[in-house]
This record gives sequence, structure tokens and C-alpha cells, in this order.
Amino acid sequence: MKTLLFTSAIISMTFSLVGCKDAGPNVETSAPPATVETHDNHEGHDHPSEGPHHGGLIELGNEEYHAELVHDEDIGSVTIYVLNAAATEQIPIDSTEITINVEHEGKPEQFALVASPDATDPQGKSSRFVSTDAELGEHLDEEGADPKLVLTIDGKSFRGTIEHDHDHEDHDH
Repeated sequence: MKTLLFTSAIISMTFSLVGCKDAGPNVETSAPPATVETHDNHEGHDHPSEGPHHGGLIELGNEEYHAELVHDEDIGSVTIYVLNAAATEQIPIDSTEITINVEHEGKPEQFALVASPDATDPQGKSSRFVSTDAELGEHLDEEGADPKLVLTIDGKSFRGTIEHDHDHEDHDH
């Protein structure tokens, strides 16, 4: 009798540990990396392929915010706009600068983008940040640079991956 009880207990424990395998789709718990590529449908809703200024989008947090990167190669400037979750409106934040971190020749480099408030931004806040350092623009295009945008919104730190792609046929990487 003890053997039968023991065998039943072992079998029950085996099934409870193994459980059933769900054939449904796998669900990722972490947010996907931010990208400037087109988002067609993520988590059941559409994403714009570019920001209101025709720049690439960077996801911040679990789509709590977005940032838009506009790179003007002619003058060597990089502008970041802080946007709402839908990536449709600028959101002014309490920062005088934000940072883009890159890898260059195996070493980390940081570039500050200085607040350049739009006329509609309230006093002491900015939704637009600019760098005129041409080196930053060059590094965004380098293979392996792995650029990251770092900023704080309402006391919470955000980090977004920048994938800076070009449609230029004559542009070498």
C-alpha cells in the first residue's frame, strides 16, 4: 500500500512540475529596443513610421514616451524632440540637456544636446534639444556605435536605443 501511495505521489508531483505546454504565442515581458524603423503593428496598435518633424522615432520606456531624432547632415546638427506616447505632440521636460552615448573605436563617448525650447514650451522647460557637434552625427552612422539616448522625464530616467538608418545610396558605413 505504501508503495502504491508513494508511486501516486511521485506521478502527481511530476505532472505538477512539468505542467501543460501552451501552444499559444510567446509573450515578451521586456520592451523591444527603440528604433527609427517603421513600426506597423505592436501589441495590437499602429505606430507612426516617423515623428512630426519627419525624423526617426526612439521608444522610451514601455511606450510611455517617444523621442524623435532629426539629423541635418548639411549643417551637422542633431535635434531630439521629446514626444508623447503616441509620438504626435512635443512634451516639454525639466532638463537643460540630454545625452547621447556612443561607442567609438571601442571607447564610450558622450554628447550633450542642449535645451533649445520651442516658442510654445513653458518657461524653464524644453521639448527640443540640439547638438551642433558634427562628430555626433558622424558617430551615429558608424557601424557598432550602438547610440543610446539618455534623459529624465518627471524624475524617471529613460534610455532609448537609436538605430540611425539612411536611405542614401551613396552613403558608406
